[in-house]
Amino acid sequence: MPLPEPPWRKPVRQQLSRELIVETALEILDREGMDALSMRRIATELGTGAASLYAHVSNKEELQELLLERVLSQVQREEPDPDRWADQLRELCRRTVDALVAHNGIARVALAAIVPTGEAALDQAEAMLGPLRASGLPDPLVAVAFDVLSLYCTAYAVEANAMRSGEFTEAQVLERTQQLSQYMAALPADRFPALLAMGPLLGAADGEQRFQAAIDLIIAGVEALAARESRARSRRPLDRGLSSIESVHRSS
Repeated sequence: MPLPEPPWRKPVRQQLSRELIVETALEILDREGMDALSMRRIATELGTGAASLYAHVSNKEELQELLLERVLSQVQREEPDPDRWADQLRELCRRTVDALVAHNGIARVALAAIVPTGEAALDQAEAMLGPLRASGLPDPLVAVAFDVLSLYCTAYAVEANAMRSGEFTEAQVLERTQQLSQYMAALPADRFPALLAMGPLLGAADGEQRFQAAIDLIIAGVEALAARESRARSRRPLDRGLSSIESVHRSS
């Protein structure tokens, strides 16, 4: 059994590394939120000076990218299965949102990122594009569906994170929902007929119900467009054949 260190001897510091900095930053983020996160705060936690961190991380922006990478690396992914592509998308969206919401503020980093290019972000993109392509949707529409799903999941996570962190309480949301309902009910019917008809339904379901319904709606659109493209492809050989026959008739 090793002897304890004498109390007058300085404790051995952990050797600084990018991984240790990111791990420490994630702990601070989870405890105190994104506003508390700074290079100086991380340095204090590690018992060193802020300047020593810059040998491993350029600035706070790079640190946030690395944090996003760490969070996305926690998302479980599967190989694309053409027979289960829709379920795979649903599961991936759910797991992605859960990972983003678990770490306060990281969803805002994901929303602000133009095109994340870290390894985990690329794995995430591949995991979503695979099932979308397996649906039979043409690649130009796959790109659009990928944008829609990615943006919706991230935006939903930002909203859910605000609720989870206490930025908006359930009581505040309920009160604002009731106020909006009363306000819309008082709008002139000749100018806002759709709002008056839909007012009681807007925001009526809880967040989880809206999330599942939105993902189902997007996937239903993918299925409908993929089916339309499949029907169009099946008609093309016949159309070409009819065109050839018409050409022969015209030439004769």
